[in-house]
Amino acid sequence: MADAKLEREFVRSALVLAGRADVDRLVIVTDRPLAPSELRGRPLKKKLVYAVTDEAIADQLAARKTTAVVIPPYDYTRVERIKVALVACRSEGLVRDGDSIVALAGMAQDKSLDTLIRVRIGAEQEEERVRVDAIGLAPEFSTQVVEALIHAAMEIGAQGYEGHPLGTILVVGDATAVMEKSRQLTLNPFQGVSETDRNCLDPAIRDAVKTFAVLDGAFVVREDGVVLAAGRYLQSVSTEVHVPMGLGARHSAAAAVTSETRAIAITVSQTSGTVRVFKEGEIALELHQTARRI
Repeated sequence: MADAKLEREFVRSALVLAGRADVDRLVIVTDRPLAPSELRGRPLKKKLVYAVTDEAIADQLAARKTTAVVIPPYDYTRVERIKVALVACRSEGLVRDGDSIVALAGMAQDKSLDTLIRVRIGAEQEEERVRVDAIGLAPEFSTQVVEALIHAAMEIGAQGYEGHPLGTILVVGDATAVMEKSRQLTLNPFQGVSETDRNCLDPAIRDAVKTFAVLDGAFVVREDGVVLAAGRYLQSVSTEVHVPMGLGARHSAAAAVTSETRAIAITVSQTSGTVRVFKEGEIALELHQTARRI
């Protein structure tokens, strides 16, 4: 929304909606906070949370006694920016199940606000939250990272690559031990790239993961989302794991590495596109494709 007058009218209408008694939180995703005059006379301060990408802006808002959370500065779509902001708010205890949220966002480049979404926490996000809750993650894991990788795995299973079905393994966590128990099969496409430029919370890196799933071997991802390698051969050979009949070497490798480390492993079946999450040598979660496109 390039016209400043139209944006002011849009924001004013959103503030009126957020002021209703049945709205619990107003989340504004922007690095350009509203002027105090825009909020004057509105009983919104207790509801208001900013989601910003700059710690300095968060500190400035805190000095104004305004609540703020910090989100990664990646090139998300508008809806993704709101989703990431709500995950951050949930992790800070600022929203809870049942809360009604009005969220405003725009594209990061021009900092304008042109999108409004009203959402009830625990409704639209229920499916992915239940997925991750079912795994029982250790505290060192980022729920947001695991959600993003499960979502990427589901897309790999549904879409494949250029019309061909793919299978792969994404090993998350305890990365030092996993790297020690694996070796490089092919050139690592992530080697030499700065950590800030290879985090799976960045949509561009998730797209790269989907592309490099054509390589033999596994991805190794740190708990914070940094992709360390692709094309790793997992050398774990634990005899303590038992995978269901019909599952092959990929699933056995995922089970073995999670039995010998604190990592979890997300597998994509090339045959069916089914996504399985392994923890401590066993399947902790199984997600079947409902609309495979290959």
